[in-house]
Amino acid sequence: MPDVPIERETGLGNLRRYTWWSLAVTFASLLVFIAGRWVLDPHLALRTRLLGVAALGVAVVAGAALLSRRLPHVPAGTVRVVPPGGLPVAWLVAGGAAAAVLGAVPLSAHRPEWPTAPAVIVSIAATFLPPRRRRMLITVAVAAAAAAGAAVSAASGERWLFAAAFPAGMVAMTAWVTLGTLWAWDIAERLNRARRLAAELAVKDERLRFAAELHDIQGHHLQVISLKSELAARLVEADPARAAAEMREVRRLSADALRDTRAVVQGYRRTTVEEEISNAVKVLTAADITTRMELDPGAAARPLPQTGRHLMGLVVREATTNVLRHSRARHAEADYRVTAGMVRLRVSNDGAVPPREGTGTGLRSLAERLEGAGGTLTWKRDGDRFELVASLPVDTAEGGAG
Repeated sequence: MPDVPIERETGLGNLRRYTWWSLAVTFASLLVFIAGRWVLDPHLALRTRLLGVAALGVAVVAGAALLSRRLPHVPAGTVRVVPPGGLPVAWLVAGGAAAAVLGAVPLSAHRPEWPTAPAVIVSIAATFLPPRRRRMLITVAVAAAAAAGAAVSAASGERWLFAAAFPAGMVAMTAWVTLGTLWAWDIAERLNRARRLAAELAVKDERLRFAAELHDIQGHHLQVISLKSELAARLVEADPARAAAEMREVRRLSADALRDTRAVVQGYRRTTVEEEISNAVKVLTAADITTRMELDPGAAARPLPQTGRHLMGLVVREATTNVLRHSRARHAEADYRVTAGMVRLRVSNDGAVPPREGTGTGLRSLAERLEGAGGTLTWKRDGDRFELVASLPVDTAEGGAG
């Protein structure tokens, strides 16, 4: 299977695309079919209509660009109100200028669609601000829209109440839709960040545990070795025999320290199938892969010896790594059971990609180790499905771990 990790289609990535497209299409439709209707008015001067077409194009492009800056690509390390590189001032200015043109011309002509473009650009711009300033901007925009509509209508002798209420409602409704949609995105991104942070903390906790255990062992041995070495140095002339005895003790303590350190490291590296199955479910689920695990109760009643549990744990770990790094999996299944004196583990997933020449060394190495313990490890790809099957005798010899 290929060694290069493949960027998978995560649920958060799908949400980003849905959010972007839903807002972009909605705003583009509002701008083109409502805000830009006046560019087709034959009573307006051609120069004014051409200016409107240009402003309409700038507004659509600026809105799409601002949405892209507001929705960072997945995975995002943090939820950013201000995207990397600072505020997209150029796009904000361009969108604001275009919205001003698309609003001023129809407003002067007493056309009701005039607040559409300003409402869209103001709503998008508000998403880049902190909550307090965001509310202030929307409030000011609603008040300004109402005042502008009322003033123009009153000056022309028309009824000003609707002329004030409609643009204010347009700005408020557009802001509500925009901020509500992006609020859902921000919540999803925060949850994703919290999930990733929890996984990182779990790894760090394990490292701290290992470091503390290693410190306890090494600290004790090194302190005694230091004291006895100092004592031997003082006795080397006064009592050479005792100094030699102390140095032999130092040598013994050094060997004990080396043995204990190796035991800690081996214990840290050793894994079991139960631990790896539990970890696999958590990791695959966190990667937005629907995972189904079937565990035979008989497997718990007749557990493998430590060597067999370690080997099967390595198989689960390797299978999980393959699913994450070398597929576009959306679903994964695992089955662990005891049949006729053999423990059998089957892991399968969809989204498999064609293997490349010279890959799969990890699986081949594991297959050799399982064969040495009296078991087997096979794998196959059928279309976009990949299946791995491992088996070991329940009475696996302790020497099979290698």
